[in-house]
Amino acid sequence: MAEHAAMQTSEYRTLLRHMEWADALIWNAVLKLGPANQDQRLLDRLYHLHSVQWAYLKVWQKQPLTYRELASFKDLAAMAPWARSYHRELSLFAETLEGAALGRDVEFPWADQVVKQFGSAAPATLGESILHVVLHSTYHRGQIATRVRELGGEPPLTDLIAWAWTARPEPRWAS
Repeated sequence: MAEHAAMQTSEYRTLLRHMEWADALIWNAVLKLGPANQDQRLLDRLYHLHSVQWAYLKVWQKQPLTYRELASFKDLAAMAPWARSYHRELSLFAETLEGAALGRDVEFPWADQVVKQFGSAAPATLGESILHVVLHSTYHRGQIATRVRELGGEPPLTDLIAWAWTARPEPRWAS
């Protein structure tokens, strides 16, 4: 059986850069909703998306997990800077990525929960967990985009190929 070639470090960085661009677009669409942007489903989904991003980043950095409670945000406008600050910290982390590190196993503090749910928890590498965060974020951005449309807004096109077709622009966060 042929071994699959590992992704290059630059490809992981590209996926993380796209993730920030896409997150900024979805946040801009949410914040344009006006009063409708205080919808509880939007709050919950955006909070979950960024809580997971933060948790994985802290694990990768081998830092203690700290959780910001949803109730600590008075509204979505107050949550947006927290999301943006994640991407600043992630960018610094991504600059330090080296090929060999992507293959190392990561110890997850929630491994016991995985064992309870699935019966075991095989090791996962840094590269696999980065892909998980990118894909998990994409999944939830899709849910958020659907909710934006349901609330009368226009969800942005956040596909990786759209980012590539537009010459991989830098993220434009609402000020």
